[in-house]
Amino acid sequence: MFRSALKLARAPASSSVMATSRRAIATSSFVPPSPFTSADQKPRHLLSIDDVTAEELHALVTNAIRHKSLIRSTRDTTTSATAGSLSAHALSASSGGLRGQTVPLIFSKRSTRTRVSTEGAVTYLGGHSMFLGKDDIQIGVNESLYDSSRVISSMTAAIVARVGPHEDILGLAEPSSVPVINALSDLFHPFQAITDIMTIREHFAPNNSGIDALKGLKVAWVGDATNVLHDLAIACAKSGIDIAAATPLEYPVNLDIVEMVRRAGDETGAIFEVTTDPLAAIKNADVVVTDTWVSMGQEAEYRLRMQQFQGYQVTSDMVKAAGANKDWVFMHCLPRHPEEVSDEVFYSDRSLVFPEAENRLYAAISVLESFVVNKGNIL
Repeated sequence: MFRSALKLARAPASSSVMATSRRAIATSSFVPPSPFTSADQKPRHLLSIDDVTAEELHALVTNAIRHKSLIRSTRDTTTSATAGSLSAHALSASSGGLRGQTVPLIFSKRSTRTRVSTEGAVTYLGGHSMFLGKDDIQIGVNESLYDSSRVISSMTAAIVARVGPHEDILGLAEPSSVPVINALSDLFHPFQAITDIMTIREHFAPNNSGIDALKGLKVAWVGDATNVLHDLAIACAKSGIDIAAATPLEYPVNLDIVEMVRRAGDETGAIFEVTTDPLAAIKNADVVVTDTWVSMGQEAEYRLRMQQFQGYQVTSDMVKAAGANKDWVFMHCLPRHPEEVSDEVFYSDRSLVFPEAENRLYAAISVLESFVVNKGNIL
């Protein structure tokens, strides 16, 4: 699927709970049969923002904002004496479409925002979430992705998976009889991208729900070419937002990702630029974004990466020197480290990081409702 995808899978194979399974399958020429007799039987999965149209992304964001308003209004009208009934109030106002159903969260990596938001979303929709960490099930130990997916999907309403290599998500999705939602892989992070477009829209166009509401804005990415950048860039392009990404020479944006983003931009007029110069990327930007320089599984590279990323810390002086727009804001998917962004920026009034983090809940609700409850019928 991606010619240079292996260059992005920098974590050692042992860090993935599915590594043993992949090796076992790779040594066999046998291809398991498809459980589907026709394409119509296959569920719709969300593996990347590239899986949705511009109109569908807009609808997902709009739905997330709607649920946020609903939950906020419920909280505001719920007294402290009845605060414990909040979930019941919210459920009665939501679709309740997962009532009596189970959604497993298969996580091979640690998580704060993804786990809390996804479990909260399943509960809000009336379902039961089942957390399955790397030591909880057989997958990747002595059972293949194919076998595990066939079994787990036969008992549940959906599979939410947070994995290492993107091929693990593909391996889970192919035989699954229920929607598979990518909660993070080394290539993509669609939950975060929907969250970020939601956060940008709330800030820059709170009273404009039109599909063109964000056209003309510019997002500047400064840091590593991570999975978060990949889906954010695709989401920006689909939303008509220009995006410029500055990454060190050693960590260029994957050329296949560049092609995907520019293809999306062809439909909206959005421009995608890549550079090694943070100042060039930030010039005329409305939003400045960064991410961790050392992802899980890359800890051994810490010292080298600190050298390679010198000059990439987002500071007020950097943004001022670059010539960002005067009302620029800062975003970060978290967790944050001081070398990536100064305290002055991170904790300033320009920072949207904590509303952005909260919005993960509403994005998860929107995705689960759209792909699981409504079976992929988003519009």
